[in-house]
Amino acid sequence: MTDMSLEGRVAIVTGGGRGIGKAISEAFSKQGAAVIVADSGGDIDGANENATIAENVAKALPGPAQAFSQSVASPEAANELIEMAVTEFGGIDIIVNCAAILRDGLVFKGSTADWDAVIENNLSAAFYLIRAATPVMRQQFKDNRGEGDAYNWGRILNLGSTAGLYGNFGQANYASAKAGLFGLMRITALEMARSQVTCNYVAPFAHSRVTDIIEPANDEQAEYKDRAMRVSPDHVANFISYLCSSKAGDVTGQVFGVRGREVFLFNQPRPIETISQAGKDWTIDELASAVDSNFKEQFTKLETDLEAFNTEPIV
Repeated sequence: MTDMSLEGRVAIVTGGGRGIGKAISEAFSKQGAAVIVADSGGDIDGANENATIAENVAKALPGPAQAFSQSVASPEAANELIEMAVTEFGGIDIIVNCAAILRDGLVFKGSTADWDAVIENNLSAAFYLIRAATPVMRQQFKDNRGEGDAYNWGRILNLGSTAGLYGNFGQANYASAKAGLFGLMRITALEMARSQVTCNYVAPFAHSRVTDIIEPANDEQAEYKDRAMRVSPDHVANFISYLCSSKAGDVTGQVFGVRGREVFLFNQPRPIETISQAGKDWTIDELASAVDSNFKEQFTKLETDLEAFNTEPIV
């Protein structure tokens, strides 16, 4: 998408200085949005912050842009980001929660410090920013921000992961945070519907720092990494741009995946089968028989996301 469909919009992209976040920042700017590139410039584990990462990306964008080089993992940073958007550009229309760190460890080895850091950065930071942005977005709807028809520019995107939907070895903290983003997306979509603000969850498959550090434990994982390294993040940015356009004003509360030129719509947890017994409580034997007869054939397969998507992408 190279038109000016986002002209007049103001966007905040966390993790916007590298990889998928950078591709999204660039796509938004090319389409006319004012962009705040929020990126601390830290390593994949969050250490060694570098302010020049966000600054250099913001300077290179073709449209109006500002850099925010602090960590986004605090309520204070979220408030500063929204204040910057309103002060510098007059409002806030698009939030993309893309910032993430990795500190992998098996559940029986992972440290509590690493758990806390990943949850704070990958999940709590998204809540902080949504919490700070949504009152402004609600008021903008009441004030009919912009020109023309009633205001319906509000867009919130949580960049998730299939690790949060399938699971993966050694990623209890990362996958839990990404699964939490799904729940946060659903609540935000429900609560902001009256203000014409959409919220969706997108699981990207693309070359990023996450794929760079994959250390394959077997041939299957090596093939997955090789394929992921060949998928440009621009495809993810293109779909995010669609979700932020006027064409997607009625798309909310959904879970998508983007892998090259493939776009997936994921189902969401809902009952698929029921067993019931009136008049008396279940015995253990009765439950065992009913579960075996009615549920077991529909159990979700115990597989990782790397196994589930280990096929050739369309690039």
